[in-house]
Amino acid sequence: MKKAGWLMTAFFALFMLVGSAAPKLLGAQVATDAMTNIGWPAQHLFIIGVIELACTVLFVVPRTALIGAVLLMGLFGGAIASHLRVDSPLFSHTLFGIYLGVWMWVSLWLRDNSVGKSFHFTKSTDKV
Repeated sequence: MKKAGWLMTAFFALFMLVGSAAPKLLGAQVATDAMTNIGWPAQHLFIIGVIELACTVLFVVPRTALIGAVLLMGLFGGAIASHLRVDSPLFSHTLFGIYLGVWMWVSLWLRDNSVGKSFHFTKSTDKV
């Protein structure tokens, strides 16, 4: 399970870094067009890319993975709200943050036993 969690984490991080943060940091036209379509000014593109990069790095590092996951969920929530506001297609655009969030949390749960215990997804074997 741990290997599957790290593999899922690697795919997630690759997507977040190469598919999401890099185009924003480089000011790619596709990222600028996407920001304009959801009503955000293009000058916010770089800072959102930096936030995505920082949160993804926090998520990948085992010691800071939980705070990284929480911060990324906030980022995904903002993306969902932005897509809802402009009435983007539901399953392909608006709910994409949910898909990423579920993938991210499952990968963290598989690679770190304490996550499941924190949320009572796994039974603790400790005897009192």
